[in-house]
Amino acid sequence: MARKIQLERIRNIGIMAHIDAGKTTTSERILFYTGINHKVGEVHDGTATMDWMAQEQERGITITSAATTCAWRDHRINLIDTPGHVDFTAEVERSLRVLDGAVAVFCAVGGVEPQSETVWRQADKYRVPRIAFVNKMDRVGADFDRVCESMRARLAARPIPVQLPIVTAGPEAEFRGVVDLVAQRALVWPDDRIGSPYVTTEIPDEMQDAARAARDRIIEAASDVDERLLEKYVAGVPIEPDELRAAVRLGAIELRFTPVLCGSAFRNKGVRPLLDAVVDYLPSPSDVSPVQGVAPGSAAPVERHASDDEPLAALVFKIMSDPFVGHLAFLRVYSGRLSGGEQVWNATRGARERVGRLLKMHANKREEIDEVGSGDIVAVVGLRGVATGDTICDERHPVLLEAMDFPEPVLRLAVEPRTNADQERLGAALAKLIHEDPTLKLQTDPETGQTLLAGMGELHLEIIVDRLRRELGVEVNVGMPQVAYRETITGAAEAEGRYVRQTGGRGQYGHVKLRVAPAEHGAGLVFENVVVGGAIPREFVPAIRAGVVEVVDTGVLAGYPLRDVRVELFDGSYHDVDSSEIAFKIAASMAFRDACRAAGLALLEPMMRVEVTIPEEYTGDVIGDLNGRRGRVQDLEVRPGSQVIRALAPMAGLFGYATELRSITQGRGTYTLHFGRYEEVPKPIHEEVVSRVGGVVRR
Repeated sequence: MARKIQLERIRNIGIMAHIDAGKTTTSERILFYTGINHKVGEVHDGTATMDWMAQEQERGITITSAATTCAWRDHRINLIDTPGHVDFTAEVERSLRVLDGAVAVFCAVGGVEPQSETVWRQADKYRVPRIAFVNKMDRVGADFDRVCESMRARLAARPIPVQLPIVTAGPEAEFRGVVDLVAQRALVWPDDRIGSPYVTTEIPDEMQDAARAARDRIIEAASDVDERLLEKYVAGVPIEPDELRAAVRLGAIELRFTPVLCGSAFRNKGVRPLLDAVVDYLPSPSDVSPVQGVAPGSAAPVERHASDDEPLAALVFKIMSDPFVGHLAFLRVYSGRLSGGEQVWNATRGARERVGRLLKMHANKREEIDEVGSGDIVAVVGLRGVATGDTICDERHPVLLEAMDFPEPVLRLAVEPRTNADQERLGAALAKLIHEDPTLKLQTDPETGQTLLAGMGELHLEIIVDRLRRELGVEVNVGMPQVAYRETITGAAEAEGRYVRQTGGRGQYGHVKLRVAPAEHGAGLVFENVVVGGAIPREFVPAIRAGVVEVVDTGVLAGYPLRDVRVELFDGSYHDVDSSEIAFKIAASMAFRDACRAAGLALLEPMMRVEVTIPEEYTGDVIGDLNGRRGRVQDLEVRPGSQVIRALAPMAGLFGYATELRSITQGRGTYTLHFGRYEEVPKPIHEEVVSRVGGVVRR
């Protein structure tokens, strides 16, 4: 079957930004101008198409990434609107993993904010080309140049403006339009009405010099990828807009620089030029490097090109439960074709699956289609055994694509069912939510038997509890949030574990000697077998490692997982008849516990990066409050009409901070939290936490 849209005319893009930068408002304008919607939904009215969940509409924020498909200039744009709140950063992670390009939206007043840094780093990790859109140019204090400068300073980016804002001078400065530096023309909007066309005019006289200098900077940057431009420029030969556009596109795709545009989505200014830039500067699936994978069961590299003629290779990047069609798996097809009713191979789990129906999604609405090809993003009904990160492929040509990494939860919440009926439904409801959300973990407190939900923050867990009640009909009581502490060792030590049991028949014998030491930050568990001379047969080593892993997961000091520990198995002994895997597993767990206690144990707590934006007169009170919460102020930044305080503070000290900040600043302060790192807790806190969970303090 011939393709309706050629691969070169497909754009898979995401819209990413800090909360309140205007992502969803920009998405809604895009849907209007591309003809998907005939009425603009607004975030503040709770009518935004892409914020379709009840929780999103009530809070005016994006919680889950929503996908849609639209058309512009004979191109198909598969668009994903991602959340801006740090608690839902996994939604951004899994979206960027499968996208070819992104639009980074920045507030013209706030500039680069904490979540802007996070999503930018995520895009860097997956080498996603992007363009920047400086939004809210109509706001008081908007400063296009300052945003570009903050991109250089805080993101280590190379922003290249391809537009300049046209702002009327005077105390009531008004954003009127933009100078298109590539085409050397001005685009002016006569009013704010939705759908109002811009007027193309000459560049204002007072901006001629600035526009000329800015265009020279574009040519200089573009010359890095196309030397002919520099030769023409030096020779005084005019450079045609199409030539410059092609060079800027190549530079953006190769991540040499980031084209920057500006506008005001809410005032309906700059969205159509942004759509033009998506088509002109962001890559098609055929422009990006072939996707890399490995052959299942080996490390042999496998490459798949964006072509319908290659074997099928697709990645599951999102799971969703739909009340009408059931289990939905969102796929990015990297190569080959996929049809409804087809049998496919889940390379991650080594199982066959049958595709039911293929759906083209528009937020929570859907349209059934017969077939998809390489470069497409589609929702599939019928893949019941898949999870986020699984690879779907042709069984005759298997390939395993790299899955996504998700951050560890930093907060835990005890949940219990209200009634016996809720008790029966709770397990199934939690399993469904955990299947959808890879950052949500279920734990059981070994001391109390309580069910603990671990998530990325207070808002994340609040939304999960709300979904349990509202969507899944399970009423639960919740406890106070608990900090997800971690344990580690502070020194090196050796210990041995001997497990010997003699009963009437065959006995049990396992004997191991272990050496422990701190590992580098972020290493997790590093296990090495350095036994020589056959003191322990190799077939018992996996059981020994399993015994160590069991203790790592349950902790030694206070029941929290251990992290960054190096373990060496260096000696032991065995019995020809009585030795068994279970005996060596038990011996290893005994030795590992003793070695950790001898090495010294420390409790680690999550430290959060806090950014507080307040009117200047409240600076002293807010800093004093942060100090009282064991926070450390790291930076102060003055912005027009406000002060920004950046600090590092423990999660344990930040419960209820939203209420306190509102009280201090009379409701005028805002803040954001982002996980920073784990740090050792002070000794008084250490003793309090350990005694609270019934452990014994060992230092």
